[in-house]
Amino acid sequence: MVAAALPIVGAMPAAGQAGFLGIEDGATLAERTQDLGLIYRNSNDPVVQEAWILGRYHGQYHWTDATTGEEEGYEDRRFRLGGQALLFGNLTVHVQAISGSDFEPAFNGFTELWLGWRFSDALTLTLGQQKHRFTHDRNVSSRYLQTLERGLLTNMFNADYTPAVTLSGQAAGTAYYGGVFSNNTDRDIGRPMIEWESGYSLLATATRDVGRWFHTEAAHLNVSLVHSDADAEATNLNRFDDGLATALILTDGPRSWVSELTAGLGADAGNAYGLNLQPGYFLTSKLQLVGRYQFAFSEGDDGLSAQRRYERAAGMTTGDQYQALYLGWNYYIAEHRLKLMAGIEYSELGDESAWTGSVAIRMFFGPHSRGPFPMGQVLDPD
Repeated sequence: MVAAALPIVGAMPAAGQAGFLGIEDGATLAERTQDLGLIYRNSNDPVVQEAWILGRYHGQYHWTDATTGEEEGYEDRRFRLGGQALLFGNLTVHVQAISGSDFEPAFNGFTELWLGWRFSDALTLTLGQQKHRFTHDRNVSSRYLQTLERGLLTNMFNADYTPAVTLSGQAAGTAYYGGVFSNNTDRDIGRPMIEWESGYSLLATATRDVGRWFHTEAAHLNVSLVHSDADAEATNLNRFDDGLATALILTDGPRSWVSELTAGLGADAGNAYGLNLQPGYFLTSKLQLVGRYQFAFSEGDDGLSAQRRYERAAGMTTGDQYQALYLGWNYYIAEHRLKLMAGIEYSELGDESAWTGSVAIRMFFGPHSRGPFPMGQVLDPD
């Protein structure tokens, strides 16, 4: 069955023939690679309808010049490899292994290892290690990020891939996702799967199509709630007891706008609040200008922690107020399948400050994720 499907990913067309993946000659590289990683598809097969090989590589070079020190270098930021299959029309099996930063170690466990059964468009039950999706910023896959890293307050929640039981679906213009998550992840995935001894978190998130409220081509409102009951062994969701976030995502022609307010409550170092604004503009179908402004403050003197990448590595520590401005461009060689990123960011945390410049490459194969911009989307220029 798989052998018969290998030409899907391996054959290139001769002149005058149908193109790669069944696309006609003259198609763009993005169109030719839209199903990159697909090794089998047959809707009439009663057992296996789809099979994919999936993976991603993210590499980046950075330099940081801070008032507390300097730091620079190249990092193999992410490398993942796995597979996904759709079985019996409703069962999705997903496995994805991960390496450590700079491939240390080469195998560092699994980011995702789950089974999902789709009862209807309105209800899917998923069991196993999966992504914690608190905030829109966190929900956007790293394959589609417009900036090098996520925002400071998003990262301070320490949300990651952990064992969970979740329900998701879409009905009446609203998509939802929620469930109960372990607060522990480990290279030995079996232990946190069966030993929930590090506490738990409860997540509820909903995204509503609010296009009728705005004179734009697309508009979505996302609301996320999280409660964490973490103990001393927790590796995830171990800073704030509760979190609340709301995001507005707009696109119109080549323009995009993402704004998100986030609150982290119940931390020993004090409650924290943040604003994240991300405008974007596609100058061409391949070149996008992006910006981001972050503002966060804490009720405690040391309630905010510098970004692990790459402010903390340059000596920045903690404070009660943070601001950062990022400006950059993204060049889409094959849309999100293969893109180059470059940017510069200025940040202030208390009395400390830093300039960080970066260049990066992002590539992946496997099925796309769907959701509000920028999930699986690029915009058309005027």
